[in-house]
Amino acid sequence: MTTPKPDRKKQLESRSLIVAMVGNLFMGAAGILAGILSNSNAIMMDGLYSMIGFGSAYLGRRISFRIDAGPDKRRPFGYAADEAIFSTFRSLSLLGLVLFAITNATKNIYSYFNGMVPEPLVFAPMFVYFAAIGLTCIFLWAFHYFTWRQTGKSSSILRLESKAALFDGLFTAAAGVGLGAIYLFRDGPLAAIAPVGDSIIVLFLCLLAIGTYVREFQGGLGELANVSARPELLATARRALRAAIADDGGALRDMSVTKQGRTVLVTIYYDPQRPILAKEVDSLNLRMIRDARKAIDGADVYLMITEYPRRWPDAINPYKESA
Repeated sequence: MTTPKPDRKKQLESRSLIVAMVGNLFMGAAGILAGILSNSNAIMMDGLYSMIGFGSAYLGRRISFRIDAGPDKRRPFGYAADEAIFSTFRSLSLLGLVLFAITNATKNIYSYFNGMVPEPLVFAPMFVYFAAIGLTCIFLWAFHYFTWRQTGKSSSILRLESKAALFDGLFTAAAGVGLGAIYLFRDGPLAAIAPVGDSIIVLFLCLLAIGTYVREFQGGLGELANVSARPELLATARRALRAAIADDGGALRDMSVTKQGRTVLVTIYYDPQRPILAKEVDSLNLRMIRDARKAIDGADVYLMITEYPRRWPDAINPYKESA
């Protein structure tokens, strides 16, 4: 797949996030209204989920405009971390919503089995809601997913938005099926749980979703903490830079690869094994950046001239406490 130019990539991402804002605002307003009219916690949660989606799409669009701005006086390491921050706190906000919903559903079920009957569900608004929202979620997922592919699969924002739209659609479909079953069998096999069927559905769906958001949150924290990227990315970077190092004639002492959002930072600990001018270092660094970007979209290379790897030897380590 051909990776588009940065300006085109930003244009695609911005367009997708505008669509996400409009779609989530519509779904959020519809969910809250339908939840109030139907006394349904499941629908109310669906609406709140969409309102978080609206806020996330707005913030994501602002971040996408400056993600490639590069270092400046205010941000000496550039703005790449913003995407990882966004993904982390987007996952955290959704995780918080899921935990709140689990707590609320558990409380309703407990109260019901202790004799407190909740307000009965009103089914009429539900069916219109599920049909409209289900179609909207399918459209949003497809739009985000194919836009993400058009950007060369490099946008963590679009990847997370497509996953969120897919989960919202699955949540809506499952809630619709569950509430439809309760409606059809409320006087039969499901009579005993019909008053809290809504809460049972919320609890079941949230337990299915919580693992995904925990993994997304952990992945975002890992990027923010500069945890080493996956081994295959390190191997790709090593292969891409092998020729530049061989042509220069020095020795590679160490290499690290970290990822923040769509930016992959390759740090080279390099011993030229000869006197070297600053302009030669710059020329080598620029060649490494070009070679790395041929193999890894969004790669940057930080070339450190040193005779040591990433950790100082114990004999001269300034951070090691004296015996």
